[in-house]
Amino acid sequence: MQDSKFVVYSFIACILFLGVNGESPYRFFTLKVTHGDIYPLGVKQKGILINGQFPGPTIDAVTNDNLIIHVYNYLNVPFLISWNGVQQRRNSWQDGVLGTNCPIRPGKNFTYVLQVKDQIGTFFYFPSLFFHKAAGGYGSIRIWSRPKIPVPFPTPAGDFTVLAGDWYKRNHYVLRRYLESGHSLPFPDGLVINGRGWNGYTFTVDPGRTYRFRVSNVGISTSINFRIQSHKLKLIEVEGSHTLQNTYHSFDIHLGQSYSFLVTADQAPQDYYVVASSRFAPRVLTTTAILHYSNSRKGVSGPIPWAPTFQIAPSLMQARSIRWNLTASGPRPNPQGSYHYGMITPSRTIMLANSAPYINGKQRYAVNGVSYVPPDTPLKLADYFKIPGVFNLGSIPTRPPSGNNAYLQTSVMAADFREYVEIVFQNWENTVQSWHIDGYSFFVVGMDGGHWTPDSRRSYNLIDAVSRCTTQVYPRSWTAIYMALDNVGMWNIRSENWARQYLGQQFYLRVYSPANSWRDEYPIPKHALLCGRARGRRTRPL
Repeated sequence: MQDSKFVVYSFIACILFLGVNGESPYRFFTLKVTHGDIYPLGVKQKGILINGQFPGPTIDAVTNDNLIIHVYNYLNVPFLISWNGVQQRRNSWQDGVLGTNCPIRPGKNFTYVLQVKDQIGTFFYFPSLFFHKAAGGYGSIRIWSRPKIPVPFPTPAGDFTVLAGDWYKRNHYVLRRYLESGHSLPFPDGLVINGRGWNGYTFTVDPGRTYRFRVSNVGISTSINFRIQSHKLKLIEVEGSHTLQNTYHSFDIHLGQSYSFLVTADQAPQDYYVVASSRFAPRVLTTTAILHYSNSRKGVSGPIPWAPTFQIAPSLMQARSIRWNLTASGPRPNPQGSYHYGMITPSRTIMLANSAPYINGKQRYAVNGVSYVPPDTPLKLADYFKIPGVFNLGSIPTRPPSGNNAYLQTSVMAADFREYVEIVFQNWENTVQSWHIDGYSFFVVGMDGGHWTPDSRRSYNLIDAVSRCTTQVYPRSWTAIYMALDNVGMWNIRSENWARQYLGQQFYLRVYSPANSWRDEYPIPKHALLCGRARGRRTRPL
């Protein structure tokens, strides 16, 4: 009897093992988070290292892989890490933001279990708690297509990651104190490429060959322009969507955004500038890396190639030129069973307006007049355990109020599973806004200057708008998106300007299904961290 039980259990185990590993392989990663000395702008600073590196190691995965990521917090403060652009299908438990997860306490660890379901493309991870993002702690995520799925370009000779963004010489806790005391964030001290300043990083290429450059803006306050001296950038992918392969001399990349370009080493053998410079900023900041031809005997020379600085019109035209490649194979959004997103009528329109009010004498930032205040218990845990008093649905309106009054609130917006919504980001300020939605990609159907009205829909692209997770809104302008709410969970909608996010320009969208089924949402992880008013409760037995 005992032997027969062993055989049965062994058979079941084999079936499970073969089924899981045959269809959805597992990849294991260990991320050790420590403080360490870094010198991005030539000044010694205490940075946040991942496995002793800044930036952290690249996470490589293939479509539908399961990722088991062990995170060890060796800092002396709580820590959280999030996965910018990874959709966490049915699994907001793993999103790694304060509304869904308890922080990892000093000296403790947590294992993220997530799947890159139906995704390809270029993303990044970053520390989401406090102002840690200003100290580093970020790294690249590359999700590759399955080997048998063709991609719409020849296999590049190499694949380079470019993590670029603004940088401050002040430590992150000093910057946080600036904000908490009611002051605005100072202007950045410079820009970095892969954690290094001027000519501090080198990309080596062979003449005549073509390479993929994956570029992400990991800064906290500044849009950038990216370019390579004497070389063209052929756009091939935007945050998981293959695009029409337009060619550019330079390209604007806003906070939190990621792009892939093909670059052919078709110039004379020497070294060339790889350039990032600030856009729409009161001062132009510039930094460079080196594109080194393997047979080069000549260093960089000549002027750094020019790029726009304040001009909005060329950036808007460039953004409108980004189109989805409808003939490419691979995972893609599939709202309500159809690729024809423009033929689906949205069930409602949500308008979100950013503002910069003073509340109680201090600078805050708001969405629809509500400045977000983090609760003492993650919203996802409060929702699961039905803990009263943590948040109220409808605590943020779906349209901007008519007056200028703003208030503090733990803002959560209600939404129904399988809704198809139109969201309009309205920006009346004189700065570029960058908006990110966790758990989703969405279709950027339109953007223009002025005030959005229903007549603005006449200019929408309802055929081949790109699907992505982060979009910009130009000064005194609007951007409209279509989004299928096909992912149950508690999802963060936030400004990618980290000072604005930290001081309230964010909220959570609760996408709800009454079915309470694993088909719609995974159960709470057995090992989920519990804190606040959820401390002492039980997750689940299995």
